[in-house]
Amino acid sequence: MCRLFGLSAAPHRVRATFWLLDAPDSLSIQSRREPDGVGLGTFDAHGDAVVEKQPIAAYEDVQFAREARERESTTFVAHIRYATTGGMQPRNTHPFEQHGRLFAHNGVLQGLDELDAELGAYLGLVHGDTDSERFFALITQRTDRHGGNITAGITDAVQWIADRLPVYALNLVLTTATSLWALRYPDTHDLFVLERAAGGPHGDRHLDHAGRTGIRARSGHLIEYPAVVVASERTDEDPGWRALEPGELLHVDDGLRIHSSTVLDTPPRHLLSLAQLDSRAAAAQSGR
Repeated sequence: MCRLFGLSAAPHRVRATFWLLDAPDSLSIQSRREPDGVGLGTFDAHGDAVVEKQPIAAYEDVQFAREARERESTTFVAHIRYATTGGMQPRNTHPFEQHGRLFAHNGVLQGLDELDAELGAYLGLVHGDTDSERFFALITQRTDRHGGNITAGITDAVQWIADRLPVYALNLVLTTATSLWALRYPDTHDLFVLERAAGGPHGDRHLDHAGRTGIRARSGHLIEYPAVVVASERTDEDPGWRALEPGELLHVDDGLRIHSSTVLDTPPRHLLSLAQLDSRAAAAQSGR
């Protein structure tokens, strides 16, 4: 399945190094298929979004994904894509940028014709073929309807989709230059959060996170500063990791304060099983 990683050190800008396809041996063990794309999203000193992403279609692309990238930002989002809709092209690779926000998604939603009709003029924000970018555009539309309130926008968008469209999973990470949001819905895939104190549980360690199936992040600055990390899997041995509850929307604000709410406490009306997905989507969502 796709891998999500988000980090906020707000209000501090910190340096972190990312490897988007670390540990190739573990990748080959964990998955029978190669990833279809990788991406990293950060914000520069002016608060402008910076997206670096690459579909994985050749050996050179794999080398791109394994290069170390040291970046400075307040928030970070990284993604490994196993494609369910849309070809291996940059426009279909996460993260996506809209209105100065960055977004990555793990899951599947169907009924895209109905979603396109609901988007109206906001369909112009969609440049690729994925369900994920359309999901993001609906969040952008609903956020505008709620006067720029992103928490309300995500809640409205997810509730609309859950009531109307076939859904397998809607796990997401959304970042601005100062804040981070994460949603787990429904209980299909895990999503974990770690409230990390400066220096980690021992108080004197840099951050060094490595997932079994890809993304690795390291930051010496986080010896000095606290951070909140969101990931598809626990990426170190810190005992503070916890799983988000199904339907839980997490907001990490510009002071690193965490706000959590349950935005949906029931499954989608049209919940898809793995058997109902086509072979490509089923392989992507099961990790095969």
